Amino acid sequence: MYTKRNKAPKNWPIPRKGTKFVAVPTHNQKTSIPLVIVAREMLKVVQTAKELKKLINEKQIKINGKDVKSINYPINLFDTLSLKDSKKHYRAILSSTKKFSFIEVPEKETLTKTYKIIGKKILPGKKVQLNLMEGFNVITNEKAKVGDSVILSFKENKIQKVIPIEKGKNVYVFAGKHIGNKGKVNEIISKGDKSIALVKTENKEEVNVWVKNLIAIE
Repeated sequence: MYTKRNKAPKNWPIPRKGTKFVAVPTHNQKTSIPLVIVAREMLKVVQTAKELKKLINEKQIKINGKDVKSINYPINLFDTLSLKDSKKHYRAILSSTKKFSFIEVPEKETLTKTYKIIGKKILPGKKVQLNLMEGFNVITNEKAKVGDSVILSFKENKIQKVIPIEKGKNVYVFAGKHIGNKGKVNEIISKGDKSIALVKTENKEEVNVWVKNLIAIE
C-alpha cells in the first residue's frame, strides 16, 4: 500500500520531495509509521525494501519482542524495534518537532509498553475489559479508569502496573499543540465532559493540555 509523498502524515520525518509514492502502514495508518521508512530512512539499517524483506525472512527484526512479516508493519508511539545482529533496541517517540524519532533503549524495555486506556467494558462474570490505544484489549481485575495508563507485559499479556492520570503524575503529550513534551501534572480542571491539565514541562514551562492528549507515564 502506498500514498503520495506530499500526503504522508506530517509526523513522518521524510523529505516532501523525492519519489512520488511512499509506503503506508498495514494498519493504524493515522497513528503509526511503516517499518520500511524507519529502517531505511531513519535508522538507516538497510538501503532498500528488498534488504529489509531479507532481514524479516531471517527473523532479524522484532517489534515489541515479536517477529514481523511485513515491511509495512506499523510502528506506533512507544513501540520498540529490535535488531538481532547488532543487539540494539529502539523506542519510538514523538520529538518536540512533532515528528517520529527513535531513542536507543536496553533490551529489558522491549518486554513492556505503556498504553492509555480509551474504553472500559464489564463482561459477563463481572470481568473488566480495558480497551487500550491501537486496538489492544486486556481483561483484568486491576482497578483503573478511562484516561489512566497501564504498563502491559507482552510476554504475559498482563498488566504490570496502573498509572492514574492525576495531579503529581508524569505525563507525555502525544497529540495537539504541545506534542512531544514531557512533564508533571500540577492540576486538572474539568470542563463539562472534557478536562484540561496544567502541565509543568521539563523546560519548566507550564502549559495547558487537554487530558485526552496526555498519556500518564512512570
